[in-house]
Amino acid sequence: MVFLPADEPDDAPASELPTCLLCVCLTGSVYCEEVVPEMTAVPTLPKETAYFYARYNKINKITNKDFAEIVTLKRIDLTGNLISEIQDGAFSKLTLLEELNLAENHLVKLPMLPGKLTTFNANHNQLKTKGVKANAFKKLRQLVNLFLGDNKLEAVPVIPESVRIIHLQNNNITDVTSETFCNGNNTYYVRPNLIEVRLDGNPVLLSKSPDSFTCLKSLPVGQYR
Repeated sequence: MVFLPADEPDDAPASELPTCLLCVCLTGSVYCEEVVPEMTAVPTLPKETAYFYARYNKINKITNKDFAEIVTLKRIDLTGNLISEIQDGAFSKLTLLEELNLAENHLVKLPMLPGKLTTFNANHNQLKTKGVKANAFKKLRQLVNLFLGDNKLEAVPVIPESVRIIHLQNNNITDVTSETFCNGNNTYYVRPNLIEVRLDGNPVLLSKSPDSFTCLKSLPVGQYR
């Protein structure tokens, strides 16, 4: 519930209201969830913000100025918005960011991601392989959880060694190879960290590539017959 001062009209645009009037501001945290009136852009955040939640609004774009001065951010959750564009460099200054949730939006491509991410969630978007740069995740050496389910990916992206859980269910992935999860012809290579792989709901028949999973502790979830 949002309480407006007596001299503010009930239908004032969200962009014209102070952030901590629209949202709940606690020490280091800002909660802007299902804001009324509609929130269509990232609001101006207090500079000490570490945790920002703006789920289920109508934010449609992330600019390279939205978080440029909020270098203290550790978690951003923008689930359930209308985001179709994220400008290059939008997250480039967020050197402390560990969790980024962009699920349930309209993204067709990903920007460069911060190097210290441990969890990245882009489930339920419109991502295709051409919209995900080859090194989008490769350099994220602390990444543990990677969620890319319910998109339009045609191939499995390069997965950092640190990843423990990857969800790729309900995409358009048609093929996996010995390089997808393992290390080609190196039969001694073992990947101990990767404990959960979801490939269900893809057109790929995993039983055609049994040698592709020899380095894993368990077989991926998906279609085998």
